[in-house]
Amino acid sequence: MHDTLIILAGGLSSRMKSSEASPELTMSEIKQANKREKGIIQVGKKRRPFLDYLLYNAQNAGYTKIIIVTGEDNNLFRRFYGFADSGNDFHGLDISYSIQKIPAGREKPLGTADALLLALETYTYLKETEFSMCNSDNLYSEKALKMVMAEDSPNTFIAYDAETLYLPTEKILRFAVTLVNEAGYLTDILEKPISADLKKFGDSNGRIRVSMNLFKFSGASIYTYLLKCPVNEIRGEKEIQTAIINMIRDFPESMISIPLAEPVPDLTYKDDIADVSAFLDEMYPVLEWPS
Repeated sequence: MHDTLIILAGGLSSRMKSSEASPELTMSEIKQANKREKGIIQVGKKRRPFLDYLLYNAQNAGYTKIIIVTGEDNNLFRRFYGFADSGNDFHGLDISYSIQKIPAGREKPLGTADALLLALETYTYLKETEFSMCNSDNLYSEKALKMVMAEDSPNTFIAYDAETLYLPTEKILRFAVTLVNEAGYLTDILEKPISADLKKFGDSNGRIRVSMNLFKFSGASIYTYLLKCPVNEIRGEKEIQTAIINMIRDFPESMISIPLAEPVPDLTYKDDIADVSAFLDEMYPVLEWPS
């Protein structure tokens, strides 16, 4: 088993910042939503960053090394999780950073494939080993993280049942839908589908399987595809889904799915903050970090 989780937190959180705020949010919450990366918005009664809860689940799942991919201005991340570039101790987790810069002539980073590539080029040992990767604005359960860590196949992902995510269709369309064959291997993945695509991606029972960017990769398998990943013509980013599609075209049955039916708390819009806070207060009344 591997011990490293790479968390992508370098996006601009543009949907969060541009969304309208409900009256139940405090001025402090609105200000943070307008200024901060989503993972370090302070939520719940404890007023701790949302990322704390993902780190807590990751540690309980067995991860010991965390690499957070941030933007150039990562002072808040360092304030919460350590100021050194690598080797920070956060409740027993080894926290390191990789910096995703915005290229000249662009207004935003180059996307998830670029973010993961930068992590592998910053910590080159990852090119020869296995690791997990996830978003910073979704709270994956300890169970899901354990399943990814324990999977024997070198490349795998959690295929969530869309119905049990309890998210509106509009949000489902912000993620990626997947197709797998009878053996469970990924055959297609589509980032940000349109409504008409959902029927095409239903399985034999009409069930939609959604990827929410919880993956395990072999560095030796994915690195070349990250390096050569083209920019999506519509969204102008290098997307991890494109790298995966190119990998499985060259090597069919190289990524296995792990089906899972459970909700995943998600921070996309300002209105999500209240719902996520209520969930955390109920499900995580105490974060019992190891002493």
